[in-house]
Amino acid sequence: MIAKETITWSSQPALYQERTRQGIIAKAASTQFGKDHGFHELKTYEDFKKSVPVKDYEALKPYIDQVVEGKPDILWPGKPAYLSKTSGTTSGTKYIPVTKDSIPNHINSARNALLSYVHESGRSKFLDGKLIFLSGSPELAQKGGINTGRLSGIVNHHVPAYLRGNQLPSYTTNCIEDWEEKLDKIIDETIDQPMTLISGIPPWVQMYFDKIQARTGKHIKDVFPDFSLFVYGGVNFEPYRNKLFESIGKKIDSIELYPASEGFIAYQDSQHEEGMLMLLNSGIFYEFIPAEEYFNEHPSRISIDEVELGKNYALIINSNAGLWGYSIGDTIKFVSKDPYRIIVSGRIKHFISAFGEHVIGEEVEKAMKATMEQFREVNLAEFTVAPQVTPSEGLPHHEWLVEFSNPPTDLQAFSLKLDEHLRKLNVYYDDLITGNILRSLKITSLKRNAFIEYMKSQGKLGGQNKVPRLSNDRKIADELIRFKSQ
Repeated sequence: MIAKETITWSSQPALYQERTRQGIIAKAASTQFGKDHGFHELKTYEDFKKSVPVKDYEALKPYIDQVVEGKPDILWPGKPAYLSKTSGTTSGTKYIPVTKDSIPNHINSARNALLSYVHESGRSKFLDGKLIFLSGSPELAQKGGINTGRLSGIVNHHVPAYLRGNQLPSYTTNCIEDWEEKLDKIIDETIDQPMTLISGIPPWVQMYFDKIQARTGKHIKDVFPDFSLFVYGGVNFEPYRNKLFESIGKKIDSIELYPASEGFIAYQDSQHEEGMLMLLNSGIFYEFIPAEEYFNEHPSRISIDEVELGKNYALIINSNAGLWGYSIGDTIKFVSKDPYRIIVSGRIKHFISAFGEHVIGEEVEKAMKATMEQFREVNLAEFTVAPQVTPSEGLPHHEWLVEFSNPPTDLQAFSLKLDEHLRKLNVYYDDLITGNILRSLKITSLKRNAFIEYMKSQGKLGGQNKVPRLSNDRKIADELIRFKSQ
């Protein structure tokens, strides 16, 4: 049934997106935002673009503040069912509305990802075993009379009945705020169980695996012989793949998800095709701005039928959660149009352009992956990149702060090859090296657990938190340098 429905909407993307746009505008026409932006008068997509500007959280905050105060009919009819609490890089704590209408997008999309896997592979045995979702606390607070918490905690209250009986950890353990204490309790509860599916953000799943291996001295496949499906999201899997599978001790199937507080955007629908299926019939009308135009005064703004393959776009959403012209902060790239499949290529504000090079997350991750393929002994725990504009000696350069699980036998050769790959991927970076404006990148090796210690020092250990892959300043780099290996 799900497969049939998916084929129907994915084969008529423009039609279903236009229906979504018209439906959400009609429903929100009498809200404060709808009145302020003339929703009753909007007929075409061109009308919509003229009336509804692109906004980030800060620009939409005057409306969200009223929602948080408990006022109804501001961005969407009535009050939200929940407020999803998330950390903003510039805004402090952000509160994203989750409405009764948008809850199915968050819940059904994760379910459909699993059902899509079963449909394609014919493998359903994992549903009979124990399942773990490494996530934030499901405990909810109140803001303006609205239940408020982390998205993973909100979703936890809506896990389907057929999965809840097999779900671990226990509610009590899931409510523990201290990540390390929580992880130890999770291991206590799971280590003797027939685990079949494990889900979470890769670096935190790796930490779970590391602690199990430290306790048992065994590969994960020997602790959980029925473990057959890894479900993940939040970060690019590639930098973590080798170490995770080495910890597991065998290759298993995996499903990538693209959930965000603002909406569940895509999931991997095939084990054989690149990218994730974009969900075009789930209460979200998408718009796309070419990434290179994003900071222009009047950037292009297009709908699904105008996108091109292989081009980076900033993702804009309009949804039945009451988000309008909302810039989610991510950049995506289409790898297929039949159906529309995407990869997440980075964050629109996460780049290095200290000298005009505009290196993005996708490029540093591709360069690292290509280099690791040539240095097979290397395993990676985590890395981030920052500019070093005023070095104590020599030319400015990009500094890669890397925590190796298994370092290269020749770090210098590894560094040179990494720089070579990045130069091939970014012509501006290459020009700066050639012109002696920058020197080749420098790798600073960090001690074991450096990133875990850093996240702990920031009060962001575990859950849905992650270190940006790269920054245009040295705030993170200067903190991490304290963990430099001797």
